[in-house]
Amino acid sequence: MGQNTKISIIGAAGKMGQQIMSQAQASDKFTLVGAVEAKGSSYLSNDISSFIGGKETGILVTDDPLECILKSDAIIDFSSPSPTIEICELVAQARKVHVIGTTGFNVDEEEKIKAAARHATIIKSGNMSLGINALLGTVKNLAKSLDSDWDIEISDMHHKDKVDSPSGTALELASAAAKGREIDLDSSLDVSRNGSELSRKKGDIGIVSLRGGTVIGDHSVVFAGQGERIVVSHFAENRNIFVTGALKSAEWGVGKGPGLFSALDVLGIEN
Repeated sequence: MGQNTKISIIGAAGKMGQQIMSQAQASDKFTLVGAVEAKGSSYLSNDISSFIGGKETGILVTDDPLECILKSDAIIDFSSPSPTIEICELVAQARKVHVIGTTGFNVDEEEKIKAAARHATIIKSGNMSLGINALLGTVKNLAKSLDSDWDIEISDMHHKDKVDSPSGTALELASAAAKGREIDLDSSLDVSRNGSELSRKKGDIGIVSLRGGTVIGDHSVVFAGQGERIVVSHFAENRNIFVTGALKSAEWGVGKGPGLFSALDVLGIEN
């Protein structure tokens, strides 16, 4: 790990982008060298201080990601699927570190990320918090210990402006449960109950998505048996938990070499 990791932020004007830049600026472990937003953004050519506060930094928001990638050790990306895939391919060519906090990828996009990881160090996680990643391990172990007579349901709540559903975190929790049960997630996942005569299929893993207010992220996994239930939950109270995880991932990735990793790898939690 370098003592001073040079980073650029993709999705710089978003909620996560702003908080990551603020924390990086206050740290002696990181040097912020670039901030990227989409073409046409009203933030382009503005000094980042105009929206994160503080003194002018000389770092102007740009729509040229390649320029930022070339002068960075690591890219931290909280944008949206399409630009993330574009960035992923550029990072692979430059052999840099790409921390992906973006969620909502389709199957084809996931395959492109895997391909890019043959050349770049990619750390991808639907949730960067220590608590959620500890919960993933708990869910996997419970699913392994409890047979299919225990139904698994996941509650996924976020703020009203979140655009993807289910969230990346909910899908990671479902994946952890499927790994514990040693079943295929795609064939057992149920996210679209609507109508009548929809009895639950044994072995399904259900997700219900709730959106409203300013909720940062509330997740519960219910193991429902005959006459008893086990409920394990995580509640995010502020975004700093994700910021810390993203920065830790960027620092961890420098010098690691190509591969597709997750926050579990960064935290040393068995996947």
